[in-house]
Amino acid sequence: MGEADAGTPSFEMTWSSTTSSGYCSQEDSDSELEQYFTARTSLVRRPRRDQDEPVEWDTPDLSQAEIEQKVKEYNGQINSNLFMSLNKDGSYTGFIKVQLKLVRPVSVPSSKKPPTLQDARRSPARGPAVRRRTSFYLPKDAVKHLHVLSRTRAREVIEALLRKFLVVDDPRKFALFERAERHGQVYLRKLSDDEQPLRLRLLAGPSEKALSFVLKENDSGEVNWDAFSMPELHNFLRILQREEEEHLRQILQKYSYCRQKIQEALHACPLG
Repeated sequence: MGEADAGTPSFEMTWSSTTSSGYCSQEDSDSELEQYFTARTSLVRRPRRDQDEPVEWDTPDLSQAEIEQKVKEYNGQINSNLFMSLNKDGSYTGFIKVQLKLVRPVSVPSSKKPPTLQDARRSPARGPAVRRRTSFYLPKDAVKHLHVLSRTRAREVIEALLRKFLVVDDPRKFALFERAERHGQVYLRKLSDDEQPLRLRLLAGPSEKALSFVLKENDSGEVNWDAFSMPELHNFLRILQREEEEHLRQILQKYSYCRQKIQEALHACPLG
C-alpha cells in the first residue's frame, strides 16, 4: 500500500469461481420484479440448519518487539509472496483473503454495466447516489486478496469492497466474519466494526484452517428496514402479501382435507 494513500486499503483480487450472475433491473415491470425477488428471497425466518458455534478468540495486546517477532515468524511460514511488512510508524501492512458468501443480489447503478474484475481495479471510489439500480448475483464463493494496514477496521474493509464493485447497497447490510476449524468443528464469529482483520491474521498465523474471513449478509438480528430503498420496501410488502395468501391457502386446504376424511369415516360407520 502506498504511503500517499495509507488510509485506503488497496486490493489484489482473484476469482475462485466463474459462475455467471443473474441480472434484474428495477426499471422492469412490477410482475417481473416480484418474480425475481420471490424466486430467491423470503421474509419468513426459517430455522437455521447450522448454528454458529460461539467461540472466544485469544487476541492479546502485543508490544512492538512482539509484533516484529510475529511478522518475522509469519513471513517464514507462508509459501507465496503475500508477505507482511513493518512500517516506520510501528504499524504493518499485509494481505487478508476474503471469501464472499452472499445469497442475495447486490445493486449497482443501472446506467453502468455489471462490474468486471478489471472495472473493480480501475474504480477507486463509489459514484454519486442514484435512484435506478440494477441487481445481480456475485459469483458464488468469489475470493479476494486485500492489501490492508494493521489499523484498517472491519467496517472499512466492507466499504472498500463495495466501492471497488460499484455496489450501492448500504454497508450495514453486510458483515465480516472470521471462520476457524478446530477439532473437526467449524466456528464462525462476526467481527465488530472496529476490529482489525490484519491483526487477527497476524495472531492466528497464515493457516486458513486457523483463521479465514468471510463476507456475508448481516442477518444476526432484527431487519434494518432503513437500509432498504423505497422500491425494495414496496416489493417486500408484495412478498408478504403473497406469502400470507399462500399460508392461508395451505391452511384451508389442510382443514378441508381433514374434514373430508372425517366425513368419509362417518359414512363408512354402520348405523346403530
